[in-house]
Amino acid sequence: MKICMIGAGYVGLVSAACFSEFGWNVTCVDNDPARLAQMAEGKSPIYEPGLDELMARNMQAGRLTFSGDLGPAVKEADIVFLAVGTPMRRGDGYADLSYVYGAVEELAPHLDGFTVITTKSTVPVGTSREIEKRLKELRPDADYAVCSNPEFLREGSAIQDFTHPDRVLVGLDDPRAQEVMEQLYKPLSLRNAPVVFVARESAELAKYAANAFLAMKISFINEVADLCESVGANVQEVASAIGKDRRIGEKFLHPGPGYGGSCFPKDVSAIIRTAREARSPLSLIEQVQTVNDERKIAMATRVERLLGGSVRGKTIGVLGVTFKPNTDDMRESPSLVIVPMLQERGAVVRAYDPQGQKQAAPMLPGVTWCTSSLEALEGADVLLVLTEWNEFRALDLKAAKAAMNGDLLVDLRNIFTPAKATAAGFRYDSIGRPS
Repeated sequence: MKICMIGAGYVGLVSAACFSEFGWNVTCVDNDPARLAQMAEGKSPIYEPGLDELMARNMQAGRLTFSGDLGPAVKEADIVFLAVGTPMRRGDGYADLSYVYGAVEELAPHLDGFTVITTKSTVPVGTSREIEKRLKELRPDADYAVCSNPEFLREGSAIQDFTHPDRVLVGLDDPRAQEVMEQLYKPLSLRNAPVVFVARESAELAKYAANAFLAMKISFINEVADLCESVGANVQEVASAIGKDRRIGEKFLHPGPGYGGSCFPKDVSAIIRTAREARSPLSLIEQVQTVNDERKIAMATRVERLLGGSVRGKTIGVLGVTFKPNTDDMRESPSLVIVPMLQERGAVVRAYDPQGQKQAAPMLPGVTWCTSSLEALEGADVLLVLTEWNEFRALDLKAAKAAMNGDLLVDLRNIFTPAKATAAGFRYDSIGRPS
């Protein structure tokens, strides 16, 4: 089977590498020369554990290639995946589909024989039918089927998620396309991974609904954490107690400074917009978005309050700026709100992130970037944890305290225990736990 993957971003590159690992021949097409040159050397332009090795192995086997020429890749393909960006549109928060429709216009002249055109990008309900409509106008003679195959990958564990999925969701209404997609995912179905076929609209909406639900769990536990602080409960104990209920589950019940990343913010915004246009508003999800926006602001204010009402002239050592560990992704990271607010109020910020500095530096001007945790804490009045990288959990708290001028540790990810932080000489503040 031959696959053309249009787009070598996070979703496209991970999917292309994993499909080639299944034994399929994959050509990944991108229009960024610098990115193509880097990938041609077997180096991933994004940080994802295990991806470089996966690419190199399949490139050496001749199953994974990269190209800037769309035509030949589409012409030979049995399946063409659209894995281009669908960023949040300015003004109304809706998904910007210009890259999707641009790719459709570009691929249409090259369709040859029956081809399954499948959206991997997260797209609003009705996009598959709109692609079909445009293709009929562009190539009324072509033989194709349009499907929806949304991804459910977590950054930092994307390869594991792709190869051992909870489910594979495919939206289609063409029996020929179902045969092709069944063959495509046979390596997974043979290992009993559920491959679920539904209507196209159902697949498109399910992706948004899943992310909105997970975002809701995060906003929920963040509000519960605030309540815990008010009544003297421990949010970790509360989360563990309710997470043991199989109807609820333990995942995404970890309090923090709010959700970010490439999916949750834009997908929550897009489903809200879709619901409003359909005159079926999702008031609960709208509140999830509001809670998350306010959460990030509240975390900067929290640091200010713990310093007696002002951060002016204070040095803050920040550990972690990416939206989560094991990625270099800065999209909608809480740090992009919290750090500038602290700077605007007069703080000096020193920061360290194991993978995020290259992406973060242009987004966070004025930050002094350091090469280790202890360097970031030199002369600091505050140690502020924003991302729970594993290496921070092993931080020598006594050495950290010795490097600092101050004694305040604000742990917005609850990676330390109050007893150890206090024993090291810190005034310790965490989320939803007694001091």
